[in-house]
Amino acid sequence: MSDPVQKPPKASLWRTARAVAWSFVGLRKNSEYQKDLAQLNPFHIIAVGIAAAVIFVLGLVALVNWVVAK
Repeated sequence: MSDPVQKPPKASLWRTARAVAWSFVGLRKNSEYQKDLAQLNPFHIIAVGIAAAVIFVLGLVALVNWVVAK
């Protein structure tokens, strides 16, 4: 007997972080996008995206403070 429809394996946190990083850059292969679409949880993408945006903004603030202090 064959199995009914199998769900694709869930992606790891690392794969979610990579997908978010590529989306920040704006470059993505269509095949990789399709894999991500099938495997990634939208709530995880939102959480990682918000965390990445906060880290990016804090990094910019730290860079500006460092440059202005010199």
